[in-house]
Amino acid sequence: MNDKQHTIKAPVTVSGIGLHTGVQATMTFCPAPVGHGYQFQRMDLPDKPIVVADVDNVVDLSRGTTIEQNGARVNTVEHTLAALVGLQIDNVLIKLDGPEPPIMDGSSYQFIQALEDAGLEEQNALRNFYEIPSEIRFVDNGRAVELAALPLNDYRLTVMVDYNSPVLGSQHASLTDISQFKHDISSSRTFCFLHELEALYKQNLIKGGDLSNAIVVVDRVVSEDELTELATMLGKPKVAVKKEGILNNVDLRYKNEPARHKLLDLVGDLALVGRPLKGQILAARPGHAANVAFAKKIKKKMMEANSSPVPHYDPTREPVMDINQIMQVLPHRYPFLLIDKVIHLDDTSVASIKNVTINEPFFVGHYPGNPVFPGVLQVEAMAQTGGILVLNTVPDPENYTPYFVGIENCRFRRMVKPGDTVVFKCWLLAPVKRGIAKMRGQAFVNGKVVMEAEMSAAIVRKDA
Repeated sequence: MNDKQHTIKAPVTVSGIGLHTGVQATMTFCPAPVGHGYQFQRMDLPDKPIVVADVDNVVDLSRGTTIEQNGARVNTVEHTLAALVGLQIDNVLIKLDGPEPPIMDGSSYQFIQALEDAGLEEQNALRNFYEIPSEIRFVDNGRAVELAALPLNDYRLTVMVDYNSPVLGSQHASLTDISQFKHDISSSRTFCFLHELEALYKQNLIKGGDLSNAIVVVDRVVSEDELTELATMLGKPKVAVKKEGILNNVDLRYKNEPARHKLLDLVGDLALVGRPLKGQILAARPGHAANVAFAKKIKKKMMEANSSPVPHYDPTREPVMDINQIMQVLPHRYPFLLIDKVIHLDDTSVASIKNVTINEPFFVGHYPGNPVFPGVLQVEAMAQTGGILVLNTVPDPENYTPYFVGIENCRFRRMVKPGDTVVFKCWLLAPVKRGIAKMRGQAFVNGKVVMEAEMSAAIVRKDA
């Protein structure tokens, strides 16, 4: 899995009819900054409102997942989101001039092709994974549905379905590595049974449904009169089926294509959690309602974990900036360069690491019999961390120098000693104005706050 966040290099557009609304729409994927996530923008509505792809915005699950925010609604988002997750794209603005993304061929593959044509671009921030900490389970006994998320340092999904149908029977599909999504899952098309097709049509849904963008499973003998009615309903001169099978005798792309499409839907629906996941997902007879209920349980656990402000530090992951990259930005050098690497950086926050060792030059004279990391140098290390953040607000940071002009409410909570790893976190308290940044910082050792302060900094051009 990618460690760094990604967006796309350039806008790319797809067009087509919406599955349920039947409305022709054009959808444009646009590059977006670090931390943006997935957002839809209804270009056809006044003020062009934004709809964030979030499970809390789900308002309808009638044969698809519909989200709504700011008075705007976007139908059937799961195939679009699945393509983005499958390519490990984190940040995209999706401009849409209608109520529903185009259904294309009923799968995610044409979205994948368009996004790859645009090109993927790595961004200067680590992906904010949510790692499943312990088993999370959703059960709907009435529908014999069960979904579970288990801890795993990867993202794997297994889906089992049982349609009690002589045509499909029991099926399962697995994704052992997200990189396999494009080739193994993305081209699996949406499907329904004949009796569902008729019911959906009567509910004024699937207005854009067509045998070119959906598989219709016929699990009973159909008379010629019924076939004629179906042809009229679908706007076709004629439809056919060999006893029990697939309407119009369409060939399946995979023997277990329906199970693979259920996995595709699950990937798309779980994207609504809002962060890339690490875990093993097991699903028995999933559907959109169960997927979304499951996603809400995962998000609840995630938000509970987020109540702690401590940045997660995994020493095995590649940093956003190593010491060489830091020295390209900050003017400090030994013995006054006091941070070792940057592990997170976005438009409003930064996190860095300082490994405290007995070999630090100040330990020679600062309490040599009981070495303690000097508080004033902790402040300096935090200031250097904040300097990385404010320099990130200008397009050419190498031409600027950060100078700290104020410090307030500084508190030292615990002693820091050799052997400790200090995690510094700084975040902007307000947008940078006239080159002045106001930020708050905290330092952590073993998840506990050791110092905190509010700081003001000015960024000044070197040639000024």
